[in-house]
Amino acid sequence: MPLSPPAARKHLHTREVSFTGYERDDGLFDIEGELTDTKTYGFPNKDRGEIKAGEPIHNMKLRLTVDETMTVRAVDCAVDYSPFHICSNITPAFDVLVGMEIGPGWNRRVREKLGGVKGCTHLVEMLAPIATATYQTLYPALKRRRENLPEEERDKPSMIDGCHAMDSTGDLVKERWPEYYTKKEGY
Repeated sequence: MPLSPPAARKHLHTREVSFTGYERDDGLFDIEGELTDTKTYGFPNKDRGEIKAGEPIHNMKLRLTVDETMTVRAVDCAVDYSPFHICSNITPAFDVLVGMEIGPGWNRRVREKLGGVKGCTHLVEMLAPIATATYQTLYPALKRRRENLPEEERDKPSMIDGCHAMDSTGDLVKERWPEYYTKKEGY
């Protein structure tokens, strides 16, 4: 369903963010993100002279290499466009992510390690949705691994009760994971 028609307006700014997941030949996974900000008008900039209309203000890329447990094995960051020359100096700081497992508490741990002056606002912003993209990329491998475990060793799928569609009292969970279905109170 599309959005309702907008009021009269003028386009000023575009932020494009994308994430792509890859399975590597060595059994690891690469999740790459890219963020680009552009304006519809040019403006002066001390470090770059002028930023022209349509030219990126920000263009930043991030790659996490993870294993099947969603543990970060390598990080690569690039700042191709930024409003200040100093921005790219922070990319080595993101190596603190190596060894961290993507899962509950990920965003909090990222903020602890890279929040404020310890990181780059835009690269840090990308780390929340890159976690979701990682899960989406690895889901088939995680599902296979879970199905190969003896039933008594299987954890409850993490998406149950994570949103309204995956409500443990709902029909979707009742159909797909009946062992985790719970009846609604009063029924």
